[in-house]
Amino acid sequence: MDIFDDLVSRWLSLPEVAEALGVELRAVREMLTERRFVAVRRGPESVLSVPADFLVLEGETSPIDGAPVVIPALLGTIIQLGDNGFEDPEMVRWLFSENDELGAVPIAALRAGRTHAVRRAAQSLSF
Repeated sequence: MDIFDDLVSRWLSLPEVAEALGVELRAVREMLTERRFVAVRRGPESVLSVPADFLVLEGETSPIDGAPVVIPALLGTIIQLGDNGFEDPEMVRWLFSENDELGAVPIAALRAGRTHAVRRAAQSLSF
């Protein structure tokens, strides 16, 4: 059993992210390098995997319009968590765990457009 099984319901491999976004795998690797999202190694083959909730896909209800995209507010949140000393697996855990200050799971709040509330909650981690 994976430590994230209780938190993240659906994972995508990097090729699946590329397909979902309609871009080449090279572009997905570049997004990963730019910290537009994070990935963790999972499974027996230690495959880089991305939580599907990091993306807003076609047909999903979201305040974010347009084609499938990585949640735009995720970049700043990842940078803020990184500045607080979080490693990628810790970021995923925080983003997918219930947060009392938000009254929600941070990734759900980001998907709902509550960027400032999520950033305030993340900022409080540095104290």
